[in-house]
Amino acid sequence: MATGSRVIRPRTSIWLSERKAPKRKAEQQPSGLDHVKIVAATVRLLDAEGLAGFSMRRLAAELEVTAMSVYWYVETKDQLLELALDTAMGEMSLPAGSLGPVEGYEHLEPPQERDWRDQLRQIASEYRRLLVAHSWVPPLLGEYMNIGPNAMAFSTAVQRVLRDSGLPASQVPGALALVFQFVYGFSTIEGRFAARSRAAGITQDELFAETMASIEGRPEFDESRAVMEARGGSTVQEMRERDFTFALDCAIVGIEALRDAGGQD
Repeated sequence: MATGSRVIRPRTSIWLSERKAPKRKAEQQPSGLDHVKIVAATVRLLDAEGLAGFSMRRLAAELEVTAMSVYWYVETKDQLLELALDTAMGEMSLPAGSLGPVEGYEHLEPPQERDWRDQLRQIASEYRRLLVAHSWVPPLLGEYMNIGPNAMAFSTAVQRVLRDSGLPASQVPGALALVFQFVYGFSTIEGRFAARSRAAGITQDELFAETMASIEGRPEFDESRAVMEARGGSTVQEMRERDFTFALDCAIVGIEALRDAGGQD
């Protein structure tokens, strides 16, 4: 893609290249610092201040080192964000049976017989929890290749679960898009609403009540208000749980219907 005379190329990945050796002397290497500490501090800062507030200098201050010290372990800010993204992906609890004999996961319990629908619900719920807990993750998912070990474990799990549904291989990508693009959109909006309420210094229930009060008596919102009232739920969280569960069930029923219709691979 080109902007004027400038060519913008896709980012490469830290997982596809070997890191170059540091150019400085070994004795200059900062003590008490390693990849684990740096990435953990990065995740904490991103959770607290978001992408806009994150910088290598801010990270160095958090670690109480110089900014150049961080560059002993990562060459660029992009590499660090990619490492943080994969670390966050590792927080998800995936069904053991969905991973199977994947290298590096041999320590898991032998898979037990479990319905693919339950496994899909578990993975979708874990993905939702991740995206809401780390509001900086959704924008990064579109910026990086996201092929670290934790991301690939997640990818392997969801693909195997969908294959267990009985769908032909040619329909698995579409089913994945249906479920996980829905979860992505749902969770991103959920996370932004939570962030908005925090910024306003009020609870999500209070913000929702204020919003509903602002449209009271305005006829153009009658249909929306009727739908909201019919949904039920006394808190924002209850409403979201109902919506998420029902929407995911709709997706699963749709997958079953297409499978039973005898789609061709």
